[in-house]
Amino acid sequence: MVGTITLPLWLFVLIAVFAAVMVLDRFLMPGMRWYFRRRVNRVIDEINTRLDVEIRPLQITQRKALIERLVYDEKVLDAIKQTAQEKGMPASVVQDKARKYANEITPAFNAYMYFRIGYWISKKLARLIYRMRVGFFDNHELSKVDPESTVVFVMNHRSNMDYVLVSFLVAEKTALSYAVGEWARIWPLQSLIKSMGAFFVRRNSGNPLYRRVLERYVNMSTRAGVCQAVFLEGGLSKDGALRAPRLGFLDYMLRDFHSDTDRDITFIPVGINYDRVIEDRSLVRKLDDDAEKRSKWFVFKTTVRFIVKTLLLPRKMRLRRFGYANVNFGSPVSAKAYCEQNKLEFVHLEQEPRFEQVSKLADKLMLEIRAAIPITPVALMSEIILANRHAWKSELELKVQALKRIEVLKKQGAPIRISSNTTESILSGALDIIDGRGWLDTQDNLYKAREDSIVMLQYYANSIAHWHDLNIKK
Repeated sequence: MVGTITLPLWLFVLIAVFAAVMVLDRFLMPGMRWYFRRRVNRVIDEINTRLDVEIRPLQITQRKALIERLVYDEKVLDAIKQTAQEKGMPASVVQDKARKYANEITPAFNAYMYFRIGYWISKKLARLIYRMRVGFFDNHELSKVDPESTVVFVMNHRSNMDYVLVSFLVAEKTALSYAVGEWARIWPLQSLIKSMGAFFVRRNSGNPLYRRVLERYVNMSTRAGVCQAVFLEGGLSKDGALRAPRLGFLDYMLRDFHSDTDRDITFIPVGINYDRVIEDRSLVRKLDDDAEKRSKWFVFKTTVRFIVKTLLLPRKMRLRRFGYANVNFGSPVSAKAYCEQNKLEFVHLEQEPRFEQVSKLADKLMLEIRAAIPITPVALMSEIILANRHAWKSELELKVQALKRIEVLKKQGAPIRISSNTTESILSGALDIIDGRGWLDTQDNLYKAREDSIVMLQYYANSIAHWHDLNIKK
C-alpha cells in the first residue's frame, strides 16, 4: 500500500526554490561563467591589438586575489599591528576592517562592460547633450609616450560629466581607472562603476588604516602600469575657478618611485570646459554657508525631471541649450625626466621634504592644466558681460569686445578654437544660451547682466580667468 504525504504549500515552494538554486549552481552557472569569461577574453584580445596602452594583467586579475594581496601587503600589516596596539583591539578584528576597506576600494574591471557597454553609453550621452570638441597642444608628443609607462591623465574637475567625456574620448587608446567619491556608492550604480574599473575613495578620511590601504592600492596599480585619471583639485570646483591641488594621490604614486629602475609615470594634462555645466546651480549654491541642505529625495526628483525634460527636447534644441563641451590634451610630463632634471629621488626623501617636492610637481602639472583649459564661447561672453555689468550694451558691442578679447587670448597662446568665418554665429549662440537661462535684462535690443545672476556669470567667467595672468603663456 502506497502512502500519501501531504506538504504545506509554503514548504513545497521552499523545496522547489532550493532545487532550482541547486540546478543553477551545479549545472547552469558553470557553463554561463565559462561563456561570459570566453567573451570577455575575446574582447581583451581584440581590444589589445588596437590600444596604445594595453590592458594590464593587474586589471584582469581576480578581484579576490587583489583584495588578499592588499590585506597582506607588508605596509598594511604594519598599519594593522599599529592600530591594534593603539586601540587595544585584537589584530584579527583590525584585519577584518582592513579587508572591508580593501573590498570597498578594489574595482572589478570587466573589459566587456567597459568597451562594449560603457563606451557606447558614454558616447551616446556625450553626443546627446553637447557639441564635442577635442584638441591637442602637440599630438606628435602624445604619440611618443612610452606604451609601457604608467599613463596618468591629470585634469581639472568641472562636472561629473568629466568622467563620461574623458572615458569616451580615450577609449580608443586605453582603459581608464578613476577614483570616484562616495556619491557613487549606491545600488545599482556601485556595481556598474566598479565594473568600469573605478575605485571608491572616502574623501577627507582621517582613518590611518583606511588611508594606508588606499595608498597601497594606488601604489600597486601605478607600479603595475594601470592607466589612471586623477582630478588634482580633489573635487568639483564650486566657483568655476581652479582649486589648489591635493597632493594625496600624487604622493601615493611617487613615494616608492625609483626613477632608475621602475617603469616611467607619464602625466598627461587635460583641460575640460563646458558652455553649460549640468550641476552648476547646485555647485554655486554650496558657496552659501547658510543655504538649506537639500534632501536626497529632492535631488533625485530634480535629477529625474531634468533628464526627462532634456530627452524630450529635439536634438537641435538640446545642442542650442547646452552648447560646446571642449577637452584639450596637453604636453606629457615624464616623472623620470622630472627627477633627472631636478636631481631627486622621491623614494629616498622623508615625508616633509617629499611633500615639498610633490607640491612643486603638482604646481607644474596645474600650470599645464591651466594652459590646456579650453576657452568656451559662453565663458568668453560671460567675461565680457561682467566687464559691462553696469552699462547697457547691444549685441554688436558685446561681440566687438569679444573679438578683441579673442585676439588677446590667441596672442597669449590660449586654446581657443573659434574660426574667423564662424565667430559671429558662435558668439550669437553663446549669448542666446546666457539669455535663455534668464541671466540678462533686455531693453530696446540692449543687454545688461541681472544682479541676481552675477554669481552664475562669474562661475563661467572664472573658468578662463587665469588667462589674465600672463605667466601661464606657453
